[in-house]
Amino acid sequence: MSAIILDGSMVHYEALGRGRPIIFLHGWVGSWRYWINAMQAASTSFRAYAIDLFGFGDTVRSPDNYALEKQAHLLDRFLNEMGIGKVALVGHDLGALVAFEFLKKRYDSVDRLMVVNVPMDYEAIATRMRTASATELAEWLTGRQPDAMTALSDASKVDPAAVSASMGSLQAGSIFPHIRNFGVPCLFVYGANNPAITIPSAENNNLPIHMHQINLEGSGHFPMLDNVSQFNRLLVDFLALDSGASPSELQMKEEWKRRVR
Repeated sequence: MSAIILDGSMVHYEALGRGRPIIFLHGWVGSWRYWINAMQAASTSFRAYAIDLFGFGDTVRSPDNYALEKQAHLLDRFLNEMGIGKVALVGHDLGALVAFEFLKKRYDSVDRLMVVNVPMDYEAIATRMRTASATELAEWLTGRQPDAMTALSDASKVDPAAVSASMGSLQAGSIFPHIRNFGVPCLFVYGANNPAITIPSAENNNLPIHMHQINLEGSGHFPMLDNVSQFNRLLVDFLALDSGASPSELQMKEEWKRRVR
């Protein structure tokens, strides 16, 4: 286990591979652990890091740091302490919101961004997602599939206060309008069978040219676990784009369902 002290608090992370940096940010259920397969796929060309946010996994519980802005500050401090420059970010639900919050202040440090099942506003989060424990949610969202439950084994470590505080930050105001015009390439990925998050219409979002949405058939809230090969192929193809290229340039793949604006 790797750890770093940031502002007096212990933050757990794992790293794999060599090359350009990429950071994986987990969501409300689980920890860094469910990114292992994706990290392995990215590590052929990237130095892949996965961080446990405050209140999750093996990072300390720190109620004063549970708001989205504070979790984004954790990411900022981590990059500074590790000497990481421009970075690719991959975030899932909560992790995607943290990436958005980070982008608001440090957009010049982000090469590209992949956000998975990110709620565009508080109302997009299902009531059960807001109220059930992380352990209950892990069972609901995976159908108790053994491999997925193993990947989400850290759900029991989640501090409920970290979930409610971050959701409260989102309820206070949508982040997306603040970051859509920074010009950072952003790929939105949604599981078509996700019961936890309402999938937005790419057409209604009127995404700018540097942003693109893909809905993955046969996947739910955890597409990186539901269909590992499908998700990793999309991830690797996105990372292979030239810096600054729009994700709309991704070539159609048989197993993807794309909604073009």
